[in-house]
Amino acid sequence: MNETTDQYDRVIIGIDPGTNVMGYGILGVKRKRPSMIALGVIKLSKFDDHYMRLHRIFERVLGLVEQYLPDEMAIESPFYGKNVQSMLKLGRAQGVAMAAALHRDVPIAEYAPLKIKMAITGNGGASKEQVAEMLRRILNIPQDQMPDLLDATDALAAALCHFYESSRPQSQSSCRSWKEFIATHPDKLKR
Repeated sequence: MNETTDQYDRVIIGIDPGTNVMGYGILGVKRKRPSMIALGVIKLSKFDDHYMRLHRIFERVLGLVEQYLPDEMAIESPFYGKNVQSMLKLGRAQGVAMAAALHRDVPIAEYAPLKIKMAITGNGGASKEQVAEMLRRILNIPQDQMPDLLDATDALAAALCHFYESSRPQSQSSCRSWKEFIATHPDKLKR
Protein backbone atom coordinates (compact mmCIF):
# COMPACT_ATOMS: atom_id res chain seq x y z
CA MET A 1 0.00 0.00 0.00
CA ASN A 2 0.90 3.63 -0.35
CA GLU A 3 2.86 4.97 2.60
CA THR A 4 0.36 7.80 3.08
CA THR A 5 -2.69 5.51 3.15
CA ASP A 6 -1.50 2.21 4.66
CA GLN A 7 -2.52 3.34 8.15
CA TYR A 8 -6.21 3.49 7.14
CA ASP A 9 -8.76 0.69 7.04
CA ARG A 10 -10.45 2.36 4.09
CA VAL A 11 -9.69 5.25 1.73
CA ILE A 12 -12.36 7.14 -0.24
CA ILE A 13 -11.63 9.63 -3.00
CA GLY A 14 -14.28 12.29 -3.55
CA ILE A 15 -14.62 14.16 -6.82
CA ASP A 16 -16.52 17.38 -7.59
CA PRO A 17 -16.52 17.36 -11.39
CA GLY A 18 -15.91 20.52 -13.34
CA THR A 19 -14.51 21.65 -16.66
CA ASN A 20 -12.75 24.77 -15.33
CA VAL A 21 -11.95 23.54 -11.81
CA MET A 22 -12.35 19.98 -10.56
CA GLY A 23 -12.19 19.37 -6.84
CA TYR A 24 -10.84 16.27 -5.14
CA GLY A 25 -10.75 15.14 -1.53
CA ILE A 26 -9.15 12.06 0.00
CA LEU A 27 -10.80 10.68 3.13
CA GLY A 28 -9.18 8.07 5.33
CA VAL A 29 -11.16 5.87 7.70
CA LYS A 30 -9.46 4.27 10.69
CA ARG A 31 -11.47 2.35 13.29
CA LYS A 32 -14.68 3.77 11.77
CA ARG A 33 -13.44 7.36 12.23
CA PRO A 34 -13.03 9.52 9.13
CA SER A 35 -10.24 12.04 8.66
CA MET A 36 -8.95 14.17 5.80
CA ILE A 37 -5.82 12.93 4.05
CA ALA A 38 -5.70 15.52 1.27
CA LEU A 39 -7.82 17.91 -0.72
CA GLY A 40 -7.25 20.21 -3.64
CA VAL A 41 -8.29 21.24 -7.12
CA ILE A 42 -7.31 20.52 -10.68
CA LYS A 43 -7.29 23.81 -12.59
CA LEU A 44 -8.27 23.33 -16.20
CA SER A 45 -8.86 26.87 -17.48
CA LYS A 46 -5.35 27.04 -18.97
CA PHE A 47 -6.47 24.55 -21.63
CA ASP A 48 -8.50 26.16 -24.41
CA ASP A 49 -9.50 22.87 -25.98
CA HIS A 50 -12.29 20.97 -24.18
CA TYR A 51 -10.77 17.62 -25.18
CA MET A 52 -7.43 18.59 -23.68
CA ARG A 53 -9.26 19.39 -20.44
CA LEU A 54 -10.82 15.93 -20.49
CA HIS A 55 -7.40 14.39 -21.10
CA ARG A 56 -5.97 16.33 -18.14
CA ILE A 57 -8.86 15.21 -15.91
CA PHE A 58 -8.16 11.58 -16.79
CA GLU A 59 -4.43 11.94 -16.15
CA ARG A 60 -4.80 13.75 -12.81
CA VAL A 61 -7.58 11.54 -11.42
CA LEU A 62 -5.65 8.44 -12.46
CA GLY A 63 -2.57 9.93 -10.75
CA LEU A 64 -4.56 10.55 -7.56
CA VAL A 65 -5.91 6.99 -7.65
CA GLU A 66 -2.40 5.61 -8.07
CA GLN A 67 -1.01 7.85 -5.32
CA TYR A 68 -3.67 7.30 -2.64
CA LEU A 69 -4.97 3.84 -3.65
CA PRO A 70 -8.60 4.51 -2.74
CA ASP A 71 -10.97 1.66 -2.03
CA GLU A 72 -13.91 3.63 -3.45
CA MET A 73 -14.76 6.81 -5.33
CA ALA A 74 -17.65 9.10 -4.43
CA ILE A 75 -18.55 11.56 -7.15
CA GLU A 76 -21.06 14.38 -7.23
CA SER A 77 -23.63 13.87 -9.96
CA PRO A 78 -24.23 16.86 -12.20
CA PHE A 79 -27.17 19.01 -11.22
CA TYR A 80 -29.66 19.82 -13.94
CA GLY A 81 -29.30 23.31 -15.35
CA LYS A 82 -30.86 25.18 -18.21
CA ASN A 83 -27.69 25.32 -20.32
CA VAL A 84 -27.55 22.05 -22.24
CA GLN A 85 -23.97 22.64 -23.48
CA SER A 86 -22.71 23.18 -19.91
CA MET A 87 -24.48 20.02 -18.75
CA LEU A 88 -22.95 18.04 -21.60
CA LYS A 89 -19.43 19.27 -20.77
CA LEU A 90 -19.93 18.60 -17.05
CA GLY A 91 -21.23 15.11 -17.78
CA ARG A 92 -18.19 14.41 -19.91
CA ALA A 93 -15.87 15.60 -17.12
CA GLN A 94 -17.66 13.34 -14.67
CA GLY A 95 -17.47 10.39 -17.07
CA VAL A 96 -13.75 10.85 -17.64
CA ALA A 97 -13.09 11.00 -13.88
CA MET A 98 -15.15 7.83 -13.46
CA ALA A 99 -13.25 6.13 -16.29
CA ALA A 100 -9.94 6.90 -14.54
CA ALA A 101 -11.20 5.21 -11.36
CA LEU A 102 -12.62 2.25 -13.26
CA HIS A 103 -9.30 1.91 -15.09
CA ARG A 104 -7.85 0.89 -11.69
CA ASP A 105 -10.93 -1.13 -10.61
CA VAL A 106 -12.10 1.44 -8.06
CA PRO A 107 -15.86 1.12 -7.43
CA ILE A 108 -17.89 4.32 -7.80
CA ALA A 109 -20.85 5.77 -5.91
CA GLU A 110 -22.67 8.81 -7.24
CA TYR A 111 -24.48 11.34 -5.06
CA ALA A 112 -26.72 14.29 -5.89
CA PRO A 113 -25.57 17.67 -4.54
CA LEU A 114 -28.70 17.87 -2.33
CA LYS A 115 -27.92 14.47 -0.76
CA ILE A 116 -24.31 15.50 -0.05
CA LYS A 117 -25.36 18.82 1.54
CA MET A 118 -28.00 17.03 3.60
CA ALA A 119 -25.49 14.43 4.84
CA ILE A 120 -22.94 17.05 5.89
CA THR A 121 -25.08 19.93 7.16
CA GLY A 122 -28.56 18.49 7.60
CA ASN A 123 -29.78 21.10 5.09
CA GLY A 124 -30.11 20.26 1.39
CA GLY A 125 -30.07 23.96 0.56
CA ALA A 126 -26.82 24.71 2.40
CA SER A 127 -24.27 26.98 0.75
CA LYS A 128 -20.81 25.83 -0.28
CA GLU A 129 -19.42 27.90 2.60
CA GLN A 130 -21.68 26.15 5.12
CA VAL A 131 -20.62 22.73 3.78
CA ALA A 132 -16.95 23.73 4.05
CA GLU A 133 -17.36 24.96 7.63
CA MET A 134 -19.19 21.80 8.73
CA LEU A 135 -16.48 19.66 7.13
CA ARG A 136 -13.83 21.66 8.95
CA ARG A 137 -15.58 21.02 12.25
CA ILE A 138 -16.49 17.36 11.67
CA LEU A 139 -13.02 16.39 10.47
CA ASN A 140 -11.10 18.81 12.74
CA ILE A 141 -9.34 20.49 9.82
CA PRO A 142 -7.23 23.48 10.92
CA GLN A 143 -8.42 26.75 9.39
CA ASP A 144 -5.05 27.29 7.67
CA GLN A 145 -5.49 23.99 5.78
CA MET A 146 -8.84 25.00 4.31
CA PRO A 147 -8.64 25.65 0.56
CA ASP A 148 -9.56 28.91 -1.15
CA LEU A 149 -11.59 27.12 -3.83
CA LEU A 150 -14.67 25.37 -2.47
CA ASP A 151 -14.62 22.74 -5.22
CA ALA A 152 -12.10 20.90 -3.01
CA THR A 153 -14.39 20.89 0.04
CA ASP A 154 -17.34 19.85 -2.15
CA ALA A 155 -15.29 16.83 -3.23
CA LEU A 156 -14.35 15.97 0.35
CA ALA A 157 -18.04 16.33 1.26
CA ALA A 158 -18.91 13.73 -1.41
CA ALA A 159 -16.39 11.33 0.16
CA LEU A 160 -17.75 11.93 3.68
CA CYS A 161 -21.33 11.51 2.43
CA HIS A 162 -20.30 8.15 0.96
CA PHE A 163 -18.70 7.15 4.25
CA TYR A 164 -21.95 7.96 6.09
CA GLU A 165 -24.13 6.19 3.52
CA SER A 166 -21.99 3.06 3.29
CA SER A 167 -21.53 2.82 7.07
CA ARG A 168 -25.24 2.62 7.82
CA PRO A 169 -26.57 -0.76 8.91
CA GLN A 170 -28.42 -2.33 6.01
CA SER A 171 -31.96 -3.57 6.38
CA GLN A 172 -32.23 -7.34 6.39
CA SER A 173 -35.26 -7.18 4.13
CA SER A 174 -35.04 -6.39 0.45
CA CYS A 175 -38.81 -5.98 0.16
CA ARG A 176 -40.09 -2.80 -1.44
CA SER A 177 -43.53 -2.78 0.21
CA TRP A 178 -45.47 -4.24 3.15
CA LYS A 179 -47.45 -6.40 0.72
CA GLU A 180 -44.22 -7.89 -0.66
CA PHE A 181 -42.87 -8.39 2.88
CA ILE A 182 -46.02 -10.27 3.97
CA ALA A 183 -45.95 -12.42 0.82
CA THR A 184 -42.29 -13.38 1.31
CA HIS A 185 -42.34 -13.68 5.13
CA PRO A 186 -45.65 -15.33 6.17
CA ASP A 187 -43.95 -16.77 9.26
CA LYS A 188 -43.39 -13.23 10.64
CA LEU A 189 -47.17 -12.73 10.98
CA LYS A 190 -47.63 -15.52 13.52
CA ARG A 191 -48.10 -14.44 17.11
